[in-house]
Amino acid sequence: MDAFGLPMSFGKKSKAAPVNMAAKVETTKRAEAPAVPKEEVKVEKEAEAGPSRPRSPGPSVPQAQDEDEEDIGPMPPASIAGKRKAGDATKASDGEDDEEEDEDEEEEPDRTPITHEIVLKDHTKTVSALSVDPSGSRIATGGYDYDAKLWDFGGMDARLKPFKSWEPNGNYLVRDLDWSSDGKRVLVVSGTFWPKVFDRDGTEETVLEFQKGDVYLRDMKNTKGHTAEINAGRFHPTDENRFLTCSNDSTLRIWDVNDRSKQKQVIVVKSKERGARTMVSTCAWSHDGKLIAGACTDGTLHIWSTNSNLARPDKSCETAHEKGSRTSGVVFARDGRRLATRGGDDTVKLWDIRSMRKPLAVATGLENRYSETNLIFSPDERSILTGVPPPKAKAEVGSGAGSGTGIGGKGSVVFLNGETLAEERRVVIGDGAVVRILWHSRINQLFATTSKGALHILYSPHSSTHGALLPLSKLPKSGPRDPGYSSADIQPVIFNPDALPQFADQKYGESLHQRDKRAKRMKPMEPVQGVGKGGRLGASAMQGLVHSLYPNEVRFEDPREALLRFADKEKEGEGEGEGGEE
Repeated sequence: MDAFGLPMSFGKKSKAAPVNMAAKVETTKRAEAPAVPKEEVKVEKEAEAGPSRPRSPGPSVPQAQDEDEEDIGPMPPASIAGKRKAGDATKASDGEDDEEEDEDEEEEPDRTPITHEIVLKDHTKTVSALSVDPSGSRIATGGYDYDAKLWDFGGMDARLKPFKSWEPNGNYLVRDLDWSSDGKRVLVVSGTFWPKVFDRDGTEETVLEFQKGDVYLRDMKNTKGHTAEINAGRFHPTDENRFLTCSNDSTLRIWDVNDRSKQKQVIVVKSKERGARTMVSTCAWSHDGKLIAGACTDGTLHIWSTNSNLARPDKSCETAHEKGSRTSGVVFARDGRRLATRGGDDTVKLWDIRSMRKPLAVATGLENRYSETNLIFSPDERSILTGVPPPKAKAEVGSGAGSGTGIGGKGSVVFLNGETLAEERRVVIGDGAVVRILWHSRINQLFATTSKGALHILYSPHSSTHGALLPLSKLPKSGPRDPGYSSADIQPVIFNPDALPQFADQKYGESLHQRDKRAKRMKPMEPVQGVGKGGRLGASAMQGLVHSLYPNEVRFEDPREALLRFADKEKEGEGEGEGGEE
């Protein structure tokens, strides 16, 4: 009855049972994985690097200033925030001792969102691009299967499927995605010469496709667009109409969405290699939009100021990473002083923008198998996060590499100290290598993509808000749909049409394949076309038409009577002949 929109009972209905969110959240709790050894990561620094330790504010931040400064990162829930404010007011009025303050800080729970997770699985190959809009309500993903997908937390049900899936550039893999600052547009960068900008719903009719450059022109400043494959793209952090792209044609270009015929500015990267050209593998804006960073395959790292003419970089390091390797990630810190890079030489380096001759710290032993592997700062900027593949030594033993059994076949997210790059924590994510990661500060949830086509969303029920918690309320209910209808007091068994299999309601979460299979099971037997089989005679395609035009009524007649009828006619003919002779 519910399938036809009819009530299951009459009269006044009782209120629906409340959703047991605690039980549903408990089903998404992550299993405690065994600790991963940290011996593979080595830290190189001029000063003495201490061992791995819990997160601390760092040596550059005095301990006494933590109480006066504002908290950086995601805001705590209202209940926790209210307790903190009330506690601070009480301490200020009563003047409690420092020991009691230390005890309160120790009792504060860890707000890192790693206790629970949901998995979005719709890609068939490596998920190489990831972006979440500023509000934290929609996700954009792209992969090696040529597809770009849009996910909406508010519209997802228990199946956890995207509402939009399309191929932005045909048979070209998606390398990068990025939302605009207002969340109304999404930039798609594929293995082509031209970027594309779609609206919030991914409508292909309103796509903005930008100009391709002339490949026969030598001077890159005179071309109207890129002349080689684009590797990455980023929207301006404050201006929703401007975005940045980098390409294998040794240029970075700044575009305006209101002018698709030509880029707004061109940054030509000159290399000391033969031909004075290199490939720019990744790029990034600073958080205020005043600086642009670009890393090249010749091992160089450049920083330009947007207030200049962009002819020469303001800061540069010729030996930032190993020559010939592909730097896959670069990110600015909000303090305007630090810069972190993820190299193809299996290292993570921390730089001081004011002096880039040598890195502040270097972390080695972090394998990088994909050119899209990125790194990020945590919302409080005390940690640097990056993804790593399964360890080779363990993946080769037992079930085999990438089998997904045990910890050997699972990638991880590594937490590095924001000042020394010492490893603090390693969180196991899932099967395959971890490629893209993103920590959204507004909803306090950690996103991680893998080479198996999955998107893992880690959250904490105590410190996270919305996001992954919204689809949980739409999981199948454990109780009856209508509490007013109950058959507990009915003793005899009653058979009704709804109880028969052909009239059964559609199962919740039934796929299209299962629905077609169920429909075929109730379909009547069709006539056999062509040659007969299974003891049935076949019929030609025109047999029905012929029967309709020339109806043939089969009359059952005794053959003896038919022969005798012809015999009587013959006798009558002979009698007439004899009479004529007379």
